[in-house]
Amino acid sequence: MTTSNTPALKIIALGGLHEIGKNTWVFEYNDEIMLLDGGLSFPDNMMPGVNVVLPDMTYLRENKHKIKGMIVTHGHEDHIGAISFHLKQFEIPVIYGPRLAMALLEDKLREAGVLNRTELRRVMPRDIVRVGTNFFVEFIRNTHSIADSFSIAINTPAGMVIHSGDFKIDHTPVDGEFFDLARLAEHGEKGVLALISDSTNAERPGITPSERAVYPNLEKYIMMAQGRVIITTFASSVHRVNMILDIADKQGRVVGVVGRSMLNVIAHARNLGYIKCRDDLFQPLQNLRHYRDDQILILTTGSQGEPMSALTRMSNCSHKQLEVRQGDTVIFSANPIPGNTIPVVRTIDRLMALGANVIYGNDKGIHVSGHGSQEEHKMMLALVRPKFFFPAHGELRMLRQHAKMAEAMGMPSENIVIAENGDVVEVCQNYMKIVDKVPSGVELVDSSRDGMVKGDVLRDRQQISGEGIFSIAVSVGLDGKLATSPDIQLSGVVLPMEHSQIIALVAKAIENSLANSWGNFARNVGSLEVDWTGLRGQLERDLTRVLRQQIQSKPVIVFLLQTPPNSTQSAPVPAAKPNALGVTLKAGSGKVIPKIENGSNGNGAAANSEVTTTGTATASAGRRKRTAATV
Repeated sequence: MTTSNTPALKIIALGGLHEIGKNTWVFEYNDEIMLLDGGLSFPDNMMPGVNVVLPDMTYLRENKHKIKGMIVTHGHEDHIGAISFHLKQFEIPVIYGPRLAMALLEDKLREAGVLNRTELRRVMPRDIVRVGTNFFVEFIRNTHSIADSFSIAINTPAGMVIHSGDFKIDHTPVDGEFFDLARLAEHGEKGVLALISDSTNAERPGITPSERAVYPNLEKYIMMAQGRVIITTFASSVHRVNMILDIADKQGRVVGVVGRSMLNVIAHARNLGYIKCRDDLFQPLQNLRHYRDDQILILTTGSQGEPMSALTRMSNCSHKQLEVRQGDTVIFSANPIPGNTIPVVRTIDRLMALGANVIYGNDKGIHVSGHGSQEEHKMMLALVRPKFFFPAHGELRMLRQHAKMAEAMGMPSENIVIAENGDVVEVCQNYMKIVDKVPSGVELVDSSRDGMVKGDVLRDRQQISGEGIFSIAVSVGLDGKLATSPDIQLSGVVLPMEHSQIIALVAKAIENSLANSWGNFARNVGSLEVDWTGLRGQLERDLTRVLRQQIQSKPVIVFLLQTPPNSTQSAPVPAAKPNALGVTLKAGSGKVIPKIENGSNGNGAAANSEVTTTGTATASAGRRKRTAATV
């Protein structure tokens, strides 16, 4: 029983509020932190070169000594996909979760080389685990679009908190594992301090259909197909995959599986008993040529139009083993997630152009959501009967609609909190309110899946993709004059003038800048000393101003200054370091090179434009004056 001087429980969402994806929760009591889920999301069109999007983990990096463990609700990427990245930054002593989620997570951690930074422990329905000294956590079976999914009851000194996890209330689950509504009701009887609940379909009236509802429609379309059937769905939709395999077996089709994630999930689901079928139902792709087209079903990834997915490559005619041909039937047993509609539609168009009969859309009855609709949200609220309510997992309009439902069921508006990522929500017996803010936002991982894309790098990529890159190399002699004509390379820049005119413009701008500023950066104290770094900055500023006025666009400008050999610097030069673009330039040709070797042309003049030129070169890029290269 809590008392008035009992500390409040802090709840922080680092992802999953005002968005769909990167679900990451922090529960903090005294000096202990328990995490719940660690998800990622995927980049949009404004994130060139980005592979995955993670929540900002600054708060956890700063408080890593408080972390006692993590709870995982289920195995979807938006709930477990970021954990391997987090473990590279801080240790998590133990992670508890469902068997399927832990099997998938173990593979991810092993591949990332961080499996030794945590301990994975598998749980069963109604198991209770202890995290630190303040958190006692019970796993309550629920129903969702992936097998082995749980709601979570968290018992803390401040009171009981229920986290619904992703859920719908499916009364005819494919695997026979029913939502443990009785256990939720028991907690509701005893008293629940706060409910955190999935809001994804809060705008949708009624009840979400059972997963089993798609079976007859899938069966019909597969039976109608005269040739090969190529069917795509979420790899993690184990129940859907199980039904497809059952239909293929009944209709005498062998199954070829394409896509790493699909192969991986099927293997784990079969080992755990969530998918049951005979071994010889599956055939390697190279064996499919021994079967008639009407005996083949190909199960593939690519339902979201992902650029590197198997189905997208088939539609592009770039898959090494499979090609789509006239008479094939392609079934999309999935709806596009927000932001993926255009890639999916383009994939469908390409498949149709290749002669395939493509079956897709809500009217076909071949996909149902894994999230509950309004009547299921009301049932969750009615069973749990929380004192305070925290709508979660959804965009703002969904959260607000969910809050309206709670008010309509009698909950006072002051007992409902609609928060943003990073808000610190305190809850105790007397109140639930936002009391603070921690760093939130995103961390972007590039295609190497290792390097982080910082804000300035992303801005440069966006600018380059929008207006191109303008690379300029100039050579200045000890007399403070241009030694050679400027060398210019343009990538994606539209010019309002001829190339020769832009060279003349750059040369004139550099000459004027040198005439006005050479005396500020060169001095003779027995020998000539030149602050080449300061001069470079001044030349870049003057040149950038002229170019912006003349070309009426804002490309990224990379400026390289090549200086004479054996010249004295009056100011130290920073160590050679590539800029955020990773760009270095070869003077003269303007091509990207790692470095230029020092040499001598014997006359003390500025080096010529070849790789063998003498002297030092420095460069800067953009308005932030970062070092682009020292060559």
